[in-house]
Amino acid sequence: MNPHDDDPIDALLRAQFDGPVPDDGFSKRVMQALPPRRRRVDWPVRAGIAAAVLTCWASLQSAPVLHEGWSAWASGRLTASAMALLLAIAGMSLLALWWSVAEGGEA
Repeated sequence: MNPHDDDPIDALLRAQFDGPVPDDGFSKRVMQALPPRRRRVDWPVRAGIAAAVLTCWASLQSAPVLHEGWSAWASGRLTASAMALLLAIAGMSLLALWWSVAEGGEA
């Protein structure tokens, strides 16, 4: 339907509304007949995160950018490698925040 058609239909429905329709326990019976909610399995997500962290750590052990950025950041110098390290940390933090907010809305 078009948005401009909604107002007359809403007004007509409101004029005809007599109150809630009694269901004589129908909703309660339907809810009791539904199967119980399945429990979400978290171990594949946790295993994937652990594997990704370990793979990332192993691949970055030989990268000089990580070591240079870390030492520059620790000494208070703002070099290109330190900025890259800070941007990567900030980006991953924002992605984790976005993901947790998105997942939290489904519960």
